Amino acid sequence: METKETQNGILEGVIWKQLLLFFFPILIGTFFQQLYNTVDTVIVGQFAGKEALSSVGGSSSQIINMVVGFFTGLTAGGTVLISQAYGASHKQRLEEALHTSYAFGIIGGIGFGILGVVAAPFILEWMNTPAELMDMSVLYIRIYFSGLVFVFLYNMGAAILRAIGDSKRPLYYLVVCCIVNIILDLLLVLYFDLGVLGVAAATLVSQAISAGLVTWALMYRVDCMMLSIRKIRIHREVLTSMLQIGFPSGLQASMYSISNMIVQAALNLLGVDTMAAWTAYGKIDSVFWMINSSFGIALTTFVGQNFGAGKWDRVKKGTRVCLGMAVGTAIGLTVILMMAGRFLLGIFTGDAAVVEIGLTMMRHIAPAFVMFVFIEIFSGSLRAQGYTFVTTLISVLGVCVYRIIWVSFITPGRGLVWIVACYPVSWVVCAVLVSAYYFYKQKRIVKRMEVMNGSQG
Repeated sequence: METKETQNGILEGVIWKQLLLFFFPILIGTFFQQLYNTVDTVIVGQFAGKEALSSVGGSSSQIINMVVGFFTGLTAGGTVLISQAYGASHKQRLEEALHTSYAFGIIGGIGFGILGVVAAPFILEWMNTPAELMDMSVLYIRIYFSGLVFVFLYNMGAAILRAIGDSKRPLYYLVVCCIVNIILDLLLVLYFDLGVLGVAAATLVSQAISAGLVTWALMYRVDCMMLSIRKIRIHREVLTSMLQIGFPSGLQASMYSISNMIVQAALNLLGVDTMAAWTAYGKIDSVFWMINSSFGIALTTFVGQNFGAGKWDRVKKGTRVCLGMAVGTAIGLTVILMMAGRFLLGIFTGDAAVVEIGLTMMRHIAPAFVMFVFIEIFSGSLRAQGYTFVTTLISVLGVCVYRIIWVSFITPGRGLVWIVACYPVSWVVCAVLVSAYYFYKQKRIVKRMEVMNGSQG
């Protein structure tokens, strides 16, 4: 009956409490996901050498992030349908969305996995991977992609559980797999001296365990629906709706990766100190993105269920409440960074020149964090209501394409400040456009619902 209580809470409970009860497990889970990846790089870097570290965290990481990010965006379509069906107590729609999502995860995992295994050397060569790193990089990617179906199934299964209000089980499973991964990393790299092969094998095994745990939960531990292996198949109508909602999010994630790679390339031209400062700043910067994305995921589930249940007032109020909490958090985090920036950067490097460059980056980017909150929250609310195309178009053009144009034509020869300025400027532009579209769309939705209610009366 735990699931039913969670449902009643989301549909009836105090809004800010329900958002926070959902937010914190997601945030902690994201932290463990970061820890999961960080431990891999620390262990291989400390005990297998810089070549092994570069093979795991360089071009290989960029390729993996691109593929997994794209699929994670696609899963948004399935989770929105599931949260809406759950809120509306539409059992048949819920079952169809569940089994279609799983079939899509299996097909996507196998398809992208085969593609990654075959294309790994060609993609790495295209990315100008140094010859001395090619063998280890190809090995790591091929092992990772051979188990990509496990990554897809865990991400899909965890997203489904969150869509029905269960954010705790995905967290528990992630913690278990993080511990398994650390133990296997230490065993295979330190004791058996397998280097990149050991890290890749440890990742594959831990991901298989996480996929198994989340699948088991959906088969036996969820009251409102039950995953059946025999029923896993594609329902064409459901898949079409999933892709209409999810493809824009997947495209957006891919474009973000591409634009960030181009900005990185521009910063690399400024030398080792700038590269080191950007790396250190990125570790600090990631705290904001973990918090911000966790608010977005929490709101998407909250709005999706209440929208499906026809509770329009809670949809609007939930969006406002979540926006207020996210804005307050962003402002507080910015103040902390402005006051403790030198100390925080000093954790990663003792080089004074690198710290100063990092402070310059922080002072020009961090104050604009609050603007991105509007993009995340309003886009998340609209996504949960089934509207993704316009917000994705704004993000792709206003953030991704804009950054590419900025870095390619405006910043050459102008230095660091001009390069990093593309972040706050693009966030301000997109925040204004997304906010304007959100309020425009809400008025249209209200009018449509009034007409529907009137016709029913």
